Amino acid sequence: RELLGDPTAPSFFDRVLQDGIGSLSASPEPFELRDYIDLSVRGMFPEVALQPSESLRQRWLSGYLDQLLLRDASLIDDRRDPVRLRRYLTALASSTAGVVDHKSVYDAAGVTRETALAYDSLLELMFVTERLPAWHSNQLNRLTRGPKRYVVDPALCGVLLGVDARAVIRNADLLGRFVDTMVLAQLRPEVATAKVRPILYHLRRDDGTREIDLVAEWPDGRVLGIEVKASAAPKPEDARHLVWLRDQLGSLFIGGIVFHTGPKSFDLSAGVRAVPIASLWGENERAVYTR
Repeated sequence: RELLGDPTAPSFFDRVLQDGIGSLSASPEPFELRDYIDLSVRGMFPEVALQPSESLRQRWLSGYLDQLLLRDASLIDDRRDPVRLRRYLTALASSTAGVVDHKSVYDAAGVTRETALAYDSLLELMFVTERLPAWHSNQLNRLTRGPKRYVVDPALCGVLLGVDARAVIRNADLLGRFVDTMVLAQLRPEVATAKVRPILYHLRRDDGTREIDLVAEWPDGRVLGIEVKASAAPKPEDARHLVWLRDQLGSLFIGGIVFHTGPKSFDLSAGVRAVPIASLWGENERAVYTR
């Protein structure tokens, strides 16, 4: 939003509470899928977000990761092997925005469970990774308690996995993960600047029949459901889990949003709306960003 919109405007979450999801729209110059992926691999660190040279951006991000893993990590815990720590972070990057069995991650990195737990704590202390907690409610049963795991900036995933925007677009699994990770990275500061801050969760039933990417819950119990799609034209089928949540929660459900990469906002069902990701930063034209 600092690059592409109005940083003094109300938080996205304040807008939803005050005006409802029907007020959300895209910027006058619509974004396309490639624009979003370019933004995600560019990253949101000021040094790279404002850097026009792709090669210099990649060198800065690579150097930043080396500094994190070789120097900063040792300042917190000098017993950790930076080579194995990087392997573990790379395994997390390949599964970012996923509810993944922990054993699968540390087996892929070739480390023990005890080492993985120590790495989790270390990486979260350095604000490199995040475990998004599972949402639960007395009104719903059979909800899983496992967290959804993220690398906080998709640009770090790009460096760790050695992929650029073209490679991400060609890989359907990575594409969904990068878009989901980017949307959460945009929502974190929207939470921090909201007048009444919601807490972000994910939702998943233990039998896998219901899954919602993000659930925002306010202190008064009201809930906003969010799905993230790389598609430019989401269909009513993409909103089925949000419709289910709406029917379960009744008046506590203030709306459902399916974020997508297309140009238009439109209703998918009563109280559930397809909204361009660009609506997160408002309706101002692009100010700084160029491909």
